[in-house]
Amino acid sequence: MMKMLPFFQSGPFGIRSGSEGCIDANRPFENTSASVAEEAPPCPEPSADEIWSRDQEKMRERPGAACRASRASSTTSNESCISAGDSPEKGNKGIKGMLKSAFKIVKKTKPPSVKQVMDLLGEQKLCDAIQHLFVLEKSLSSKSEEGLNTSQKDLESVYEVLKHKVFSTLKDSVLLAKTNPDLLQQAVEALKEQEKEDQNYMSENPPDPNMQFRPRRWKELWVATVKESVEARMKDTSRTPRTENLSAVGQNLLHMGKTMKEDLTVVAKYINKLYPPEFNVFSIYAELYHNYFAAQAKKDAESHLEDKDIYLLLSWVHNFYPKDMRKDHTLAMELDKVKLGSLLPSSLSKELENKYLDSEEVTVKNSLSRCLDKEIQRWKEDKEPEKLNGHFQSELLGIFVIQSIYSSQKRAEDISKAVGEELSRRLLKELPAFLRSYRDAFEDFKEKSKKHTYYKPILIANINNCWNFREYTEKYMAEKDDSKADILSPLSDIENSGFDVLLQQLFAKLKPMYKKFTENKWDSSSEIMNEIIKTTSKHISDFQTLKDPFYHAIVEKIHARLVKEYIVRLLKRKVSLKTPAQQQALAQHISKNAADLEAFCTSNGSQAMWLNSALPKMAEIIRLQDLGAIKIEVATLAKTYPDIRKKHLEAFLHIKGNLSRHEVKSILGYLADSTASTQPRVPLFSNINVS
Repeated sequence: MMKMLPFFQSGPFGIRSGSEGCIDANRPFENTSASVAEEAPPCPEPSADEIWSRDQEKMRERPGAACRASRASSTTSNESCISAGDSPEKGNKGIKGMLKSAFKIVKKTKPPSVKQVMDLLGEQKLCDAIQHLFVLEKSLSSKSEEGLNTSQKDLESVYEVLKHKVFSTLKDSVLLAKTNPDLLQQAVEALKEQEKEDQNYMSENPPDPNMQFRPRRWKELWVATVKESVEARMKDTSRTPRTENLSAVGQNLLHMGKTMKEDLTVVAKYINKLYPPEFNVFSIYAELYHNYFAAQAKKDAESHLEDKDIYLLLSWVHNFYPKDMRKDHTLAMELDKVKLGSLLPSSLSKELENKYLDSEEVTVKNSLSRCLDKEIQRWKEDKEPEKLNGHFQSELLGIFVIQSIYSSQKRAEDISKAVGEELSRRLLKELPAFLRSYRDAFEDFKEKSKKHTYYKPILIANINNCWNFREYTEKYMAEKDDSKADILSPLSDIENSGFDVLLQQLFAKLKPMYKKFTENKWDSSSEIMNEIIKTTSKHISDFQTLKDPFYHAIVEKIHARLVKEYIVRLLKRKVSLKTPAQQQALAQHISKNAADLEAFCTSNGSQAMWLNSALPKMAEIIRLQDLGAIKIEVATLAKTYPDIRKKHLEAFLHIKGNLSRHEVKSILGYLADSTASTQPRVPLFSNINVS
């Protein structure tokens, strides 16, 4: 186990040559240029924190635990590393008793010789050595008898050795703070004592002309030493393990960030406590680390960086550096006092951001284009699209495109919120352009590939693709965003175009069936409606491979078409019934057909409830004979379907052959007053042409 080297076991009252532990007290002094870390290697047994805790415990046991020698006006006696604040009431027992006895011996002892000081330095007793040098300084400046035996040259030579040892130790502060805190504290105390001597000299009025070697300005040298230490540690990338797939620039950023955080944590927890507040230790260390890091970041930013390195550097500037450094609570508190600022000037950071945004935009654009090319090639293959949960799909397109955009946005947001928002704005302009290209490619396939074996399944797969884009747009875009309509428009074009092709054959089959209504004077309307429903049912089963939202949409289109075609037959002016009984019978047929139609469409998933009242209301108008009641029902119909016009109603009223021209005109005039000027969300009558 390591034995802490007592600061007060040497001096003119007796040098203990039996020091044991991590420092060899009897080792020759010749190798003064060796690293302090090598001269005082850590013992393998205790951990760093144990050593630090043990040292701090000893310091608490010794109130003046380093070189806080008495600053009495008389300095002719040899000042040892003892506390001036020891109270005599505590007696002569233990360490303080030894110190008291030793102090009495010191007063009777002559000033130390150069050899004695060199011996102390050889034993790494820095604190005692500097106190003896102070005595030699004063004896030399006062031209005392003792001073005549020491030349200024000898004194300065010893000072150089001391300075080398002190600043070699201070340079390795981060290493020694936990591995050999005793040695480090001696060096710090020596620095503090030297600074006090300078201050005492400067406070004299006038300063002693015989002490031309004062002030020695070790504090300035200390700052330079800290800077040298910081730069050496920040340059030594070999201490940080290599990270796979990380470029040289990225590895260096990682090393500097890791080194700065770990070293400043040591400074905050250990080194800072060794110095008085006026040294501003943490602030000096933090600013030196920051300045070096910022200089390297600026150098990288001004060089030709690859895209991935631009991203890494921006991540450090905006995210890792200001945030990760503060994850340790102690470190965060100290950093908040320093206010280090950004790694890059704002102008240079903005320039780098624009480079990143331009590059990322082009990358995503090219990626989407390649993806669409691959999708088009798959359409040309003689293969049925895959099914997922019973639905034809070409998921690769939607998933890849959305994932490319989303992941790019998230990466940008990881840099900063502002960068993420700017890239999102750019990519949301790029997505409509891609979807327009997709729509054009889809239209080209639709027109040129009708004989393809899997023509309809491919159409259905592409309609299903639109759902991924719709879901993403609805989730991540505000309702009032101008780009939203630009995205949804080409999607609607693809969906509706695909629906038209899928429904084309069904509607072609239904047209002659509807003609039978007027040809048979509506007498066989139930049989005709059953035939229409049976034919439609067969086609609807083919649409089960559509995703649910699109399946419901296409069923609603079928529902609307079935109602519309029925209304068209009622407006053909093929039937004019003169008696109320005839009109009553037709109204019953229409009501029965409407009920069957509604039941069929609803059972197959139609949610277009707005269509269900059209035929029953028209049947009611046919049934009613009172003019006032007819007008009320017409008003209700117009309110429900505001796109109905006079031409529609006039053609429909042809069925009621017992109305006079005046009565028809009266009803039509009432419609003009009741019809809303706004168009309905989903038109019905406006899609019906009246001949």
